[in-house]
Amino acid sequence: IGTVAGVFLIVAWVALLVTGLFMAFKAIQVDSESKKFYYLNAFICAVACYSYFAMFSGMGWQTVMGCRQFFYIRYVDWAVTTALTIFSLGILAGQDYATILAVMGADVGMILAGYLGSVALVPAVKWLWFLLGLGLFVLVFLGIAREFRQCAIDHSDAARIELYSRVSLLVLISWSLYPLVWVLTSGSGWMGVSLESIFYAILDCVAKVWFSFAIINHSGPYSSEAPGYSYQDEPQQQDGFERQYV
Repeated sequence: IGTVAGVFLIVAWVALLVTGLFMAFKAIQVDSESKKFYYLNAFICAVACYSYFAMFSGMGWQTVMGCRQFFYIRYVDWAVTTALTIFSLGILAGQDYATILAVMGADVGMILAGYLGSVALVPAVKWLWFLLGLGLFVLVFLGIAREFRQCAIDHSDAARIELYSRVSLLVLISWSLYPLVWVLTSGSGWMGVSLESIFYAILDCVAKVWFSFAIINHSGPYSSEAPGYSYQDEPQQQDGFERQYV
């Protein structure tokens, strides 16, 4: 990769590191119900920090077809961080664990398909892996946009619905751009490794740093109930919203 791409990698690493440390520090200070969001954000950013440090240090890559530099460490990062992001969205929506795990499983399969497509030696096989990954992405998309959202709506709480709608839209838009970058880079080779690194760095910051601050809702994370907890409609004034949990 070139110098400019290297700068983007370092800037992304710093942004992820600062965000991860902030989330970990705040997790110590907030109430137990809110801790899970801060800790999940901290782990999402921490895993991505490992990946970016490896990349700008010259590690975590291999040469693939066409003598192209391929950073496989990204896929290790994505397999963990995207699954944790889905878990965050699931507990925010109040979704049951079985559905959350099903969407997480489809997500990991999607990342694996993307990796296998990137290292495939036969073009036809490469695009078959891509199509498989794209199909799994559709399942992930529907899980977040329909199943999780409907669960949030079923709780009949305006604050939960508004926050979930905002952060899920951020995730779905940013994640939808990854396959496009893949097609232009690992898929077709139309775009060089440096541009690939720049675009992925920007998308990762949006999907991780921006997401982390969006889900804590600026003044503190929305105290959504964990799956399996009961919900009551009895009013209680808290941070401008009326809600109560048991």
